[in-house]
Amino acid sequence: MFTKNVGSIDRVVRIVIGLALLAGFFLNADAAYRWLYLIGLVPLATGIFGSCAIYSLIGINTCSIRK
Repeated sequence: MFTKNVGSIDRVVRIVIGLALLAGFFLNADAAYRWLYLIGLVPLATGIFGSCAIYSLIGINTCSIRK
């Protein structure tokens, strides 16, 4: 489906950041701009799937898969 272009360390960092932002969404129930924490879905999804559209556009590949 998508070409894997996110390496293992990059994936772990993205998943941790995504989970931290989503935790902020649930922990700050009375925050004015609480919905901004939902941006954590983007790094979480790219970390889980191992593919980043922005990396594809600018030609970055942190994945160490041999071709």
